[in-house]
Amino acid sequence: MLTPPRTVVRRDGGLYALERALQRRGFRHVAGADEAGRGACAGPLVAAAAVLPEGRRGEIDGLADSKLLTPASRERIYDEVVARALAYAVVVIPADEVDARGLHVCNLAAMRRALASLTTRPEYVLSDGFGVDGLDVPGLAVWKGDRVAACVAAASVLAKVTRDRIMVELDGRYPGYGFAEHKGYITPEHTAALRELGPCREHRFSYVNVATVSGRDGRPPRSRRPAAGDPDEPLFGGSGSDEPLFGGSGSDEPLFGGSVAALFGGPEEMPAGSPDEPMERSGAPGGTVGVALGEQPRPPAPVGEDVVMEGGVR
Repeated sequence: MLTPPRTVVRRDGGLYALERALQRRGFRHVAGADEAGRGACAGPLVAAAAVLPEGRRGEIDGLADSKLLTPASRERIYDEVVARALAYAVVVIPADEVDARGLHVCNLAAMRRALASLTTRPEYVLSDGFGVDGLDVPGLAVWKGDRVAACVAAASVLAKVTRDRIMVELDGRYPGYGFAEHKGYITPEHTAALRELGPCREHRFSYVNVATVSGRDGRPPRSRRPAAGDPDEPLFGGSGSDEPLFGGSGSDEPLFGGSVAALFGGPEEMPAGSPDEPMERSGAPGGTVGVALGEQPRPPAPVGEDVVMEGGVR
């Protein structure tokens, strides 16, 4: 039996070279998956998946890694991706679930759910950095995939813009932290606000800097978050403050429910099923979650943008 010749994708082939090579091999619908908010100590983790059409319609002017784009460019490209994609899906995991399940577990679960929610079934999956198991299609984890593959870059823009919009809304509900500016990442201004106000319910208590300010750094990461409304919990208002934990104006209810919230898009109807269903694609043979719940989250990034996760500078 003759084996097909190897397909070589040159590094300088451009953002669409990898997808085009896969499409020439018969994988027409190539999905990309990425996340935003992994390095933040406040706000949700957001993952997205997207399938771009073949040919010129799938080529979006200026598409690039979301961290390399200006906010205005991200908004424009977001609209282009939404308009052109064969399918896309966005999954939002709130801060309390990140604390409860662990950052890496939530990251993979969110990407898996976003991919499984696509209304156009992908034939191949490209993911940024981490392989996503539990799917019934082949896939490849691509280092810095949002700079290598167009579908991954599109997913990164969807995730980043969605998360930024959420953080702007949270800034109105929890004033004083500056969420609209730093988007929940660790900056000197955010650190100063944490010390003065204490953490709010949108902070991730499994992160060392939040746990230290709240006085709960002596506990294991998964048990640091206080139960809302627990009368036995102390008040944390920062240095010398009597403001209670979960302070700030507006409702104390989280922006998202206690489990995964999913936002779907694409030209077809939203797929049936509840956001609380298992993360794997239904009917996937031998699908597994594949990540132990005991894995500890990564320490938060020391600066205020996702770019630090890629070794860049703020």
